[in-house]
Amino acid sequence: MPTSTRFAVAVHILTALAVGDGKPMRSEDLAYSANTGAVVIRGLLSRLSEAGLTRSQLGAGGGTMLAKPAKKIRLLDVYVAVEDTELFSLHRTPPCESCAVGGNILAALQPALARARGAMEDELAKTTIADIAGKVAQIGKFSIPLVW
Repeated sequence: MPTSTRFAVAVHILTALAVGDGKPMRSEDLAYSANTGAVVIRGLLSRLSEAGLTRSQLGAGGGTMLAKPAKKIRLLDVYVAVEDTELFSLHRTPPCESCAVGGNILAALQPALARARGAMEDELAKTTIADIAGKVAQIGKFSIPLVW
């Protein structure tokens, strides 16, 4: 079963906004950068806005901007804003309760999955959009703000 790309694309969006030095960006320009459709970008921007991570500026020269400094947006904030499924999927139908394995597998598995999710969330909480933007600038050999 494929995983969602929402998180990666949302980080891409926020990083693009961070390197743009507060200038509003249109969803079409963000879509070009992420190589996806503007509809996908607008859907993610809606979720990011609801989470207080982005805001919109209307009118000529309008677009989307970060709602707070990039150094205050943790990857965990982005993950929580855009992902609405469990990290690990379990059985589509309940296992057979009368089976020695089926009756006990979920209780045995769930603690390990909870620890794995906790470790992932702890790691995401340590990294900010500013960290990612800085790394992108370093790898791309440009300075922030980037003039588009």
